[in-house]
Amino acid sequence: MAGERILLIEDEARIAQFVERALIYEGYRVSVARDGQSGLSIARDNPPDLVVLDWMLPGLDGLEVCKRLRAASEVPILMLTAKDDIKDRVLGLDAGADDYLVKPFEIDELMARVRALFRRSTPQSKPEILRFADLTLDTGTHRAYRGDRAIDLTAKEYELLELFMRNPRQVLTRDVIFDRVWGYDFGGESNIIEVYVRYLRQKTEQNNEARLVHTVRGVGYVLREEE
Repeated sequence: MAGERILLIEDEARIAQFVERALIYEGYRVSVARDGQSGLSIARDNPPDLVVLDWMLPGLDGLEVCKRLRAASEVPILMLTAKDDIKDRVLGLDAGADDYLVKPFEIDELMARVRALFRRSTPQSKPEILRFADLTLDTGTHRAYRGDRAIDLTAKEYELLELFMRNPRQVLTRDVIFDRVWGYDFGGESNIIEVYVRYLRQKTEQNNEARLVHTVRGVGYVLREEE
C-alpha cells in the first residue's frame, strides 16, 4: 500500500538519489539520512514504517544502526550491502534485519522486497493460539511455550516456528522454507535454515524435552512427535 513512510539511510549520494526517486515514484514518503547517527535521530523523532539501511556507513555502521533500531521497535529493515558472503548475510539478519539485498541491485527487485516486507508486517486479522503436542504459539504476542515454560523467540525464529506449526506433520522443503520465511533463496550452499532450526531446537529442548522439529535428509524438515 503506497503512502507509507520509508527511511533511507545511505551515504552514497548517487544511490541515495536513485532509490529515493524510485520510492517516491511508487507513492512512498521518503526521508533520507547520510549517516547512521542521523538515521537513528530521524527514526526516533518520526518513526518510519520501513527502513532501507546501507551496511557501510561512516561513523556508526549499518550493523550497529540495525541493532539499535531493532532494540527500539519492530520496524521492517531492508539492509543494502556490497558484502555478499553468506556469513555477512547471517550477521545482518541476526542483527535484526528482515531482508538483505546485495549491491549492485536492480531497482525492480528492491521495490519487490519493499512490498514483500510491508505485506509481512501487516497485522493479521485475528490472533490465534497454535498448538502441537505440548508446544503452544500465540500469534498475537509472538510468545511460545513448551508446557508452562515460556520461550523467547527472535522475529525469524518466530516466523519459522509459525510455519512449522501451521503445517504439522508435513515435510517442508528448503525451497518452501526459504520462500515463506525469508522471501527468497540464499543459494544452494547456504546453511541458514540449519542454523535457525538449531536455534529452535535449543530453545524448545532446554529441559530434555522430546524433539519436535525433525530433519528429513535430502528433503527438508517436519514438525512431528518422536516415534
